[in-house]
Amino acid sequence: MGFPPFLLIFLAVCPAFLAQIVEDTALVIDGTVKIAETDANYVCATLDWWPKEKCNYNECPWGYTSLMNLDLSHPFLANSIQAFNPLRLRLGGSLQNRVIYDVSNLEFRCHAFTKQGDGLFGFSKGCLHMNRWDELNSFFKKTGALVTFGLNALHGRQRAGKRVWGGNWDSSNARDFINYTISKGYQIHSWEFGNELSGKGIGANVDAEQYGKDVIHLNNLIDQLYKNFQARPLLLAPGGFYDKEWYEKLLEVSGPGTVDALTHHIYNLGPGSDHNLVNKILNPLHLNKIADTFSNLSQTIEMNGPWTSAWVGESGGAFNNGGHNVSNTFVNSFWYLDQLGMAAKYHTKVYCRQTFIGGNYGLLDTSTFIPNPDYYSALLWHRLMGKGVLAVSSNSSSYLRSYAHCTRDRAGVTLLLINLSNQTQYGVGIESSVNTSSHANEKSNYKKSFIHGLKKTFSWVGSKSSDVTLSREEYHLTPLDGNLHSKTMLLNGLPLQLTEIGDIPSLSPVLVNINSPISVAPLSIKFIVFPNYNSPGCR
Repeated sequence: MGFPPFLLIFLAVCPAFLAQIVEDTALVIDGTVKIAETDANYVCATLDWWPKEKCNYNECPWGYTSLMNLDLSHPFLANSIQAFNPLRLRLGGSLQNRVIYDVSNLEFRCHAFTKQGDGLFGFSKGCLHMNRWDELNSFFKKTGALVTFGLNALHGRQRAGKRVWGGNWDSSNARDFINYTISKGYQIHSWEFGNELSGKGIGANVDAEQYGKDVIHLNNLIDQLYKNFQARPLLLAPGGFYDKEWYEKLLEVSGPGTVDALTHHIYNLGPGSDHNLVNKILNPLHLNKIADTFSNLSQTIEMNGPWTSAWVGESGGAFNNGGHNVSNTFVNSFWYLDQLGMAAKYHTKVYCRQTFIGGNYGLLDTSTFIPNPDYYSALLWHRLMGKGVLAVSSNSSSYLRSYAHCTRDRAGVTLLLINLSNQTQYGVGIESSVNTSSHANEKSNYKKSFIHGLKKTFSWVGSKSSDVTLSREEYHLTPLDGNLHSKTMLLNGLPLQLTEIGDIPSLSPVLVNINSPISVAPLSIKFIVFPNYNSPGCR
């Protein structure tokens, strides 16, 4: 006995419907006051020193992306930086404490980085020639980049143990380098002292009290060299992993007004070789763990150094080059955007992604210079999420992550929704804690759906009249063909690809009636701009 055709079709599609769960949830955005504020150029990316010989897990993913040999003439490189208008770049990394600046009065000849078994991180000291520094600065001027330069903080010190380095910092080479930079008129936004020497250090560490004294010395040096310039660069330190006692000691010794920003590094996904990276990225409990670091650093600043601020100076998710076929694919944007949202809530002013190009975690592909998915995530954040951070409360599952900011450079509020669930579609109702409109708590728009029946949504439209048609902007991010490991990101169903001449594509939203239901599909991300959201805290 055969089945009727319509029954066969129903049986075929039924599992797809049964597999997807629909859950309604409400979010309340408190638009009355900002809970934190970022720098206007919160999104930052790094350029590193690693040569092509840097390898981990039988893979060498750096190619020619070092500050020493990166092809600055590649059109994709300039275009991708200029799209941010401006982008903050941090120049540094593990080998910065091995860089010698080849200024005119250097007493010895310096050479390129080479493999060296007993060298720090397995490499010799390396040489930054001033003609290369000239090329880099010409590029930065062309692209409008805001530059942070990480100085060698081990120069002059000696090993006092397996990892411990002692002695005073020899500032002579740095002084000559900064002086050269000033003489050429190069604009440096900030000088950072050292890389990963705090606490137990990575490869090497320096005592916090000694470090504090050296930071004072650098601060005096910057004051002296820039005394005839109005725009004095900031001083950043220590560019390492947060260690409460070490950071407190640094602030105590260096004293008020010395360190403008405390920089720390984050690699909360573990090694790039971990086969469990995707599960960590999609696990809200794992993502939440790093909140303690943000909170503790914020308290350290509040109690010991209120004159300074918190920056994430380097964060690549997975350390040792990032995760192959993970850090450079769509799935990594769940981690990256969640990090940007979480860090901002804890008063982080700047967040630097490791890297702009280089390794597996580059925003651009190492070989082709084509943007990876996280590039577009970063660009959308930069264009949509303003400085003001707003509180969002929710009754939803921890798999739906939500962050709200004042919209950048215009009125309104932007909401970021990240759905980590592979089964649940969330129907989201938006309410406001600002009750200045008769429509603030209006419950409307019950919409029938074959999947989940009646669905309730809320729309907050400020003080606009209900007879005026209002829209919201939606930027829905999904992977090509539903493949989380895809290097192609879809924006509202269309692939984000460079134009024929290598320009960044237009990141255009879809306009949706303000009263239409909001939904977030499983394993997708959505930015929503409410241009008419009445938020006194954003004025």
